[in-house]
Amino acid sequence: MSGHSKWATTKHKKAGIDAKRGKLFAKLIKNIEVAARTGGGDPAGNPTLFDAIQKAKKSSVPNDNIDRAVKRGAGLEAGGVDYQTITYEGYAAGGVAVLIECLTDNKNRSAMEVRTAMTRNGGSMADPGSVSYLFSRKGVIVVPKSATVDEDTVLMAVLDAGAEEVRDQGDTFEVVCEPTDLVAVRTALQDAGIDYDSADAGFVPSVSVELDEEAAGKVFRLIDALEDCDDVQNVYANYDVSDEVLEKVG
Repeated sequence: MSGHSKWATTKHKKAGIDAKRGKLFAKLIKNIEVAARTGGGDPAGNPTLFDAIQKAKKSSVPNDNIDRAVKRGAGLEAGGVDYQTITYEGYAAGGVAVLIECLTDNKNRSAMEVRTAMTRNGGSMADPGSVSYLFSRKGVIVVPKSATVDEDTVLMAVLDAGAEEVRDQGDTFEVVCEPTDLVAVRTALQDAGIDYDSADAGFVPSVSVELDEEAAGKVFRLIDALEDCDDVQNVYANYDVSDEVLEKVG
């Protein structure tokens, strides 16, 4: 997963380019709306909403947009949409397994978008269950490195809260836990005065496929195309790339 995480982090740092930034904002706003609709509009009593807001703020989404999304989701303002979560499965170059999570109000549109992105970029769709067994649902908290935050500091803070491991991802640490322990682990970091960028439940692969430069380029292009789809919220893939390959692919 290390290559995946490093590449994703680098890409999000470059998301300042307007079109990409607009898409990222839209996805984060959608997350907030769904969290508020599902668990209520009070972040203090809705941990999923709290984390969705935190992630949006870290990505510089304006507070007005965040507030409006909460109100729409909670039914306090008109314009809310009833989004459904749909997961698609497929394969990328090199036999890499891909899980695609969508939040949509139109299943047919999402299916068409995902299928088109896959076929145009060397991927193929798979039947439900074909690749999902290669992933486990986990809580993942991303902690930025700093002069005062090293691996031991993070480890000591989260050890008793249910964290399973702390991974060094270059500029950040990833704290992995069971989804049910996500709030406890995130709270332990906050209590220790450690800042974090995001806390999400997501899919972590149980086995990874090592990629060379050619295959990595193809897989990255496919994931970029999928993430460009308006309905796609998250893309998970079970590849790993070395730092050398990552540098060559750029």
